[in-house]
Amino acid sequence: MNILIFGPNGSGKGTQGAVVQKKYGVPHIETGVIFRNNISGGTELGKKAKTYIDRGELVPDSITVPMLLARLKEDDCKNGWLLDGFPRNLAQAEVLWKALEEEKMKLDYVIEIILDRDTAKKRIMGRRLCAADNNHPNNIYIDAIKPAERNGKMVCRVCGCEELLARADDQDEVAIDKRHNIYYDTKTGTMAAINYFKEKVKVIEVDGLPGVREVSENLLQKLA
Repeated sequence: MNILIFGPNGSGKGTQGAVVQKKYGVPHIETGVIFRNNISGGTELGKKAKTYIDRGELVPDSITVPMLLARLKEDDCKNGWLLDGFPRNLAQAEVLWKALEEEKMKLDYVIEIILDRDTAKKRIMGRRLCAADNNHPNNIYIDAIKPAERNGKMVCRVCGCEELLARADDQDEVAIDKRHNIYYDTKTGTMAAINYFKEKVKVIEVDGLPGVREVSENLLQKLA
């Protein structure tokens, strides 16, 4: 089963991708990892990509797509794959679709986790890290994992640690808005890419507003 997964930052896309990966036993392919592996491995494509990255420029699709295809042809992808992080815009969607067709790779499903922009932003900015254990999830805007309260102060909901930290990048509204501007753009951005695929393959829409478990159950039920 070959799948693309989409969702705005803050939608829980990575969590749901892991659920799908575990259920179907397919590798979770992330473009950032592909870039890092090609660069650290010194491949020709990696060297070309590095020149753009070092200049602070976007890596052209003519380099990114061949990297992706090479990864999707590896042995662990024979029974399927879950691609995350690409395409990010309409132009990339068109290039990827053409490349998959040329390679005779069938795209079975596109997963779209739907979440309104305001909620997505709040979820990002509401993340809190437990100083005792970063694996203890806390979020002031998600009821299921909201920090506990002790003597009028927020504490970790899991262990009671009194030190909850907010990552600097989670509080960078300019960066968050920039990413969301691209995602929610229905003309040329990520939403435009999703709409493009709706004309090509089955798109499974999942409401990202409920809790993680409910979203997972809904998603797996629709994929069955």
